Amino acid sequence: MNDLFSKTDYSLYSNAMTFMRRPLVPDPTTSDADVVVLGVPFDMATSGRSGARFGPDGMRRASVNLSWESKKFPWDFNLFDHTSVIDAGDLVFDTGDAEDLTQRLEAACDAILASGKTLLAFGGDHFITLPLLRSYHKKHGEMALIHFDAHTDTYPHGSRFDHGTMFYHAPNEGLISPEHSVQIGIRTEYSREGHRFQVINGMQANDMSADEIVAQIKQTVAGKPVYLTFDIDCLDPAFAPGTGTPVCGGINTDKALKILRGLKGIDIVGMDVVEVAPAYDQSDVTALAGATIALEMLYLWTASHSKVK
Repeated sequence: MNDLFSKTDYSLYSNAMTFMRRPLVPDPTTSDADVVVLGVPFDMATSGRSGARFGPDGMRRASVNLSWESKKFPWDFNLFDHTSVIDAGDLVFDTGDAEDLTQRLEAACDAILASGKTLLAFGGDHFITLPLLRSYHKKHGEMALIHFDAHTDTYPHGSRFDHGTMFYHAPNEGLISPEHSVQIGIRTEYSREGHRFQVINGMQANDMSADEIVAQIKQTVAGKPVYLTFDIDCLDPAFAPGTGTPVCGGINTDKALKILRGLKGIDIVGMDVVEVAPAYDQSDVTALAGATIALEMLYLWTASHSKVK
């Protein structure tokens, strides 16, 4: 290759096209990678401010600020020495057609899992987790859910395509076990009667140490395969203003990262980061938080799957 065009780009301002500058592979089933990053630019299921369709692009661009470190502090290994990660770009679906999005996302996840990989999805609004759970259930059976959010998303009202109803439908479809699932950071109204999820609400999460939260999570998931989903509005708006439904009283970024690091050893089978809406962001702080959480998930997945000797 002409060396004029083969130089590695270490800048923080150019060629921000893929997450962490990973190779772009439009058909991930043809790769021997371990993890596929897939953007899902869908926000038709939002109940408040739209704009999360720009979240995947925002997090990719913010990730260049993280890509210069060979080892992300405080991890003691280079992630990409142990785990092969590719970026498959964004899922393409018929604009304005939520049914098409739902079917295509589930089918895309089916194909990725069938090829021996796992998926790190970038929303988009939180509805995308429901078709992803349907796909993962085919391979892993009933899962536990670790859910970071300001909202429980267990509301029985709403349409089939609603970012507040996924975890009402998922247990009813047998996709997840609420008794083995934990919701962290909740600070909005929900019906406590019959609510089977373990809840660590926002006030409790702020008062507890990260180690105490981790211990409660590990006790609850009890060895089941785990799907990990992080709605960026779990963070207080001081740390993540760029989201559609901000709620005061959330945890800070440092505590979120400490909790994620503490989950090492849990059998995490799937992951997503959702609800980043760059139009409401300040100085890209929310996109950077989302990208950092996504990178932390990759380190966690690598460490938990014994890829580090």
